[in-house]
Amino acid sequence: MSRGRPEFVIGSDQTLDLDGELYDKAESVDAARDRLKLLRGKTHKLHSAVVVAKEGTPIWREVVTASLTMRAFSDAFLEDYLASEGAHALGSVGCYRLEGPGAQLFSKIEGDYFAILGLPLMGLLDLLRRHGELPA
Repeated sequence: MSRGRPEFVIGSDQTLDLDGELYDKAESVDAARDRLKLLRGKTHKLHSAVVVAKEGTPIWREVVTASLTMRAFSDAFLEDYLASEGAHALGSVGCYRLEGPGAQLFSKIEGDYFAILGLPLMGLLDLLRRHGELPA
């Protein structure tokens, strides 16, 4: 909806990088189980990108990378986690919701919280303030 100013379109996506190999979202709970076993005890990176277009032309982009280390959780913990999360585990490339029970999978997290959730928010908010879309 336009308020008399040019409209903005915001797009964002995320990839998971484990030892140089990129992963997209798992398509089933079984695939999520395999993904979490692969990540268990290792550090991976989440690359979150956001692009803003104004009147159809990209005017700003940012890629933010976070580093996450999963703890060496037990198979029993993994099964309990998947039983409680179910299809929610399929909503992210890492098969976890950091804002939910997925936080328990980790021993160390470095990076921007919002980028981990999937949208590098701080730079985006700054851009929107500069363009008068948010109060300064």
